[in-house]
Amino acid sequence: MAEIATALGFALFLWWAGTGGILVAVGLPRRALAGVMALSLPLLSGAVIAFGWAAQETSLAGVYVAFSAAIAIWGWHEFAFLTGAITGPRRSPCPSEAGGWQRFRFAVEALAWHELALLLTAVLLGALSWNEPNQFGLWTFLTLFFARISAKLNLFLGVPNLAAELIPESLDHLKSYFRDRPMNLMFPISITALSCAVGGWGERAYAAQTMESTVGFALLGMLTLLALIEHWLLVLPLRDAALWRWMLPSRDARRRSTLTTDRV
Repeated sequence: MAEIATALGFALFLWWAGTGGILVAVGLPRRALAGVMALSLPLLSGAVIAFGWAAQETSLAGVYVAFSAAIAIWGWHEFAFLTGAITGPRRSPCPSEAGGWQRFRFAVEALAWHELALLLTAVLLGALSWNEPNQFGLWTFLTLFFARISAKLNLFLGVPNLAAELIPESLDHLKSYFRDRPMNLMFPISITALSCAVGGWGERAYAAQTMESTVGFALLGMLTLLALIEHWLLVLPLRDAALWRWMLPSRDARRRSTLTTDRV
């Protein structure tokens, strides 16, 4: 039980601290972002190397390294997206008259390069872990990938809590692709799928024959549960942004910092 509790706490901490760290980095002055992005590339390479090593390891350390490496790789993509380094070919707001498939096409164009980068990364990680005994890193990345697609589609179709305050100014145009609605038809499907995934990981953890597998499935279960909670926060009268807002400077403070830096 102690190992399972440690795994659940580890996944929770990595999710919270990782998200907060990315938001803090994105809030840095514009000139500092280029340096942080350059420094992040060796860390990304190290995470990929660690992922490949861990895929061959069946030890408890291998499970934790695989999970952490997948989170780190995912975090780099999130950082690249929120800084505007990798988004899509469309950088303008959605035209007010656009609707239906045209609006969907414009939204895809606004995110296309980032989604393609995530897909290619998933293929790379799949190749690195092909026929290897430790698949927990790949499952971690794929869990995040599909949960993100689900969240994006729900924001596009419409939810009441858009968490727009977490979107940097450089990506303000993306807010025009969100829709403020009480509910959409996809939301129950997303909730059901994520709930089934949580139950599935939990069942696998309970039935696992080794502690390594139990911990691995517990990590996946907690990660998926957090994704499920984030989906619920899209419609409940609660703000998940409050979990990290205290770590961030206000938008006015960021603007003053940027102006000051640009004058140097």
